[in-house]
Formats: sequence, structure tokens, C-alpha cells
Amino acid sequence: MRTQDYAFPGYREHGVAWCKGVDPINLLGMYRGVNHGGWDSNENNFHLYTIVIGNQMLHATGYAMGIQRDGDVGTGDPDRDTAAMAFTGDGGTAQGDYNEALVFAAVTQAPVVFYVQNNHWAISEPNDRQFTIPPYRRADGFGLPGVRVDGNDVIACLAVSKAALDRARGGDGPTLIEAFTYRMGAHTSSDDPTKYRINEEVDLWRAKDPIDRMRKHLLERGVIDDEWIAGIDAEASDLAAKLRRSCQQMPNPPHEEMFAHAYAEPHPLIEREAAEFAAYQAGFDDD
Repeated sequence: MRTQDYAFPGYREHGVAWCKGVDPINLLGMYRGVNHGGWDSNENNFHLYTIVIGNQMLHATGYAMGIQRDGDVGTGDPDRDTAAMAFTGDGGTAQGDYNEALVFAAVTQAPVVFYVQNNHWAISEPNDRQFTIPPYRRADGFGLPGVRVDGNDVIACLAVSKAALDRARGGDGPTLIEAFTYRMGAHTSSDDPTKYRINEEVDLWRAKDPIDRMRKHLLERGVIDDEWIAGIDAEASDLAAKLRRSCQQMPNPPHEEMFAHAYAEPHPLIEREAAEFAAYQAGFDDD
């Protein structure tokens, strides 16, 4: 993605947020419930996380239609031509919002790329409980190109994404990308994947780990060496420790702050609710 391209994430695109320059401490503040999203989405062209599964596809399509109407597509100016990119999982493809977004994007030829991370499992449901043909082939029915890429191949994902974004910015319309990968761990802390999948399948995919593959690829070509890898590992460990420490030290905001950013301008209903809440809170104060 270029600087002007706008990303529309679900709620697990931490890697995309990192690449778009979003401070991970601010991002994790939302999960702690201590901020209202944590970042200015227009500062990095990275939208706030969307908890409603699939809804971000509609957001991206609408934004892309706006890009189109502003004339910021197909001009040939690399600093002006813009695209939107939306991310979801395989489970998100079963949502109405997702399918509606593809209809609008196709008929308007909107400059948007839909990126589906097919990791085989929507919570504990396998792909065959979600669709009968893979997501990339379903693009045909909407009238846009679809492509499946090895989601564990960093270079392949980069190449396919770049081509799709170039196509969108050039005015040739939307593309659906299906990154074929696998969820290695549990879906949530309460999920037990051993109850619905076999260890042999997990071991097979573990051998395809994208970070290991990329490391070996770069080592074989002499682009990096063991010393460089050791430095990256140390940097990653330091970052992880900093994030854990920062999460533990996040202060709880004043309760009344929940009303502060509901509307850009003063709003009588919010003001009344804030006053009622303040009076309720005051009832607990000591004399």
C-alpha cells in the first residue's frame, strides 16, 4: 500500500497497523478498554478496528467510491491515485455486509482490494461449513477478478497485493485476493482446537511457517546473516516486553470520558446523559 491508500481492518490486522505506522500501544489500549480506538485513523490512513465481522468491506467500498468521485484514480500520478483495501477472514465471507460490498464494488468499478485470509477455520467451523467453492472463485459471480495466493509466502502475497492495488489505482476496478493459510493456535482463549482437528494437519502446516520460509529464502541468497537475525530477534523481544509492560501500566481513564468523543460537536442528548452519569457517580462520594 502507498501512503495515500486507506486500509479498512477487521480487528486482528495488527501487522497491517504496524506497517501503516500505528503505535501498537495505542492499538492495544482499545483491547484494554481505556481509549476510544486509540489512534487518529486519518493520520495513518488506517481505519479504526471493526468488531462487526464483514462490516469493514462496506466501509472500504464506500470510501473507494468516494475516491473515484474525487477523481483520485486513473490519473497516472503515483502520488495522487489512491485505493482502499479491506481485510477479513474466511468466516467473514459468509456475512451479508461482505457480499453487499462486492456487489457495489463490482458495479461501480470502485478502486478497492478485498483481502480474505482463509485460515481454514471460522472459530470452530471448517471451510466446508462456510462455502462450497473457495472465496477467490466466488469473485466470478460478482463480476470481478479473484486470485488465490499462498498466504504463507511473503513474497507471493506482496506481488499479488501490489498488482491488485496497481489495478485499482489505475481505474480498472476491484480485485478479490484469497490468501490460503492456516490458523495454528486456538481461535480464542476459551477455544480447544484439539476437539475438532487432528494434530497431523497442524504439523503439516507448521512446516510451512511463513517466517521460517522467508528467513531461509533470505539466508540462501545472502541478503541476511545469522548476526542480522539475532539482532532482529533481540529487537522483537524488547518490543514484546515493552508492549506487555505498557499494557499493564495503562491508566484507567476518567469514567466521564466515555461521553467526550461520541460526536464532533456538542450534542444535547449526550450532554444530558453525561450530567446524569456525573450525578450518579457523585452519589458514591464521601461527605
